[in-house]
Amino acid sequence: MSLVWYVAYGSNLERGRFRCYLEGGSPVGGRREYAGCSDQTEPVDDAAVELPGRLVFAGASTVWGGGMAFYDPSGPGRVAGRAYLLTRDQLADVVAQEMRREPAGAFARRLAAVLTEVDTVRVLGPGRYETVVRLRDLHGRPAFTVTCRDVEGLEPRAPTASYVRTIAAGLRSAHRWSSTQVADYLVSAVGVAGAWTRDDLETVVRRGSR
Repeated sequence: MSLVWYVAYGSNLERGRFRCYLEGGSPVGGRREYAGCSDQTEPVDDAAVELPGRLVFAGASTVWGGGMAFYDPSGPGRVAGRAYLLTRDQLADVVAQEMRREPAGAFARRLAAVLTEVDTVRVLGPGRYETVVRLRDLHGRPAFTVTCRDVEGLEPRAPTASYVRTIAAGLRSAHRWSSTQVADYLVSAVGVAGAWTRDDLETVVRRGSR
């Protein structure tokens, strides 16, 4: 078994939501049923991390409505993440489901096979989460996340309240942030700035914490 870190920065920050990718099912507030991984074992570990870059909301989520979270490694700032220690096959199945592909199918097998070869960035396709980014190793093991190959070319779009609440729940549990800290972090993200006020964000985040 070869273990790697999968780093989430969007709704998968929230462990309960992430478990839908592992075990199958539908997340609270979401509109999609997930198949789950072929190996549904719980993550060996998880850890709060920070990545160099910026958080961008763009596109149109069929699960939450509104914009989706993307990681721009070349952008300024820091991105809060949560790393899950998984097998390579589990990570590949998670990414496959992001792209509505079959767990353990051809795309997942290809991704699992190339992970050891990714040193910085590997574009596997044009899809919104088909670009693999190799991050700095964590506790001696390789770490990866996925994003779009051209984040700067995406049209910014504000996330919905349900998406914000799910991300906020993950930030609170992983990073132990207060509602104020979560609002301060999200309000500057591309797609949020100008669409959500800081006060409105904090109100939504606080309601979600009850």
